[in-house]
Amino acid sequence: MTAAALTVVSDTPTPRDAAPESISQRVKRLQLEAQGLAREHIQALEAALAEAAKIAAEVATGGDAYPVGVRELAERLAPDLDAQRNTIEALVTRKHH
Repeated sequence: MTAAALTVVSDTPTPRDAAPESISQRVKRLQLEAQGLAREHIQALEAALAEAAKIAAEVATGGDAYPVGVRELAERLAPDLDAQRNTIEALVTRKHH
């Protein structure tokens, strides 16, 4: 006599058992995913601008090791980068309210 194979059956639906997504559900899910990725990308941009502003400020105050023209440009660039980062932050904050 051969033993019967047993299979575990769950009462909880699995993704295979779930009804397929409608097109509108899929669009909504993809839009939410895209918005989340966009937020991550914006945060990366803000971080890069903050880091660039920090480096520019360091170069601006770096003394004679840096060429005069580079120091002057870095001195103008640092506050501008920080202002641009603040503008992005304000735009993102305003969009979410």
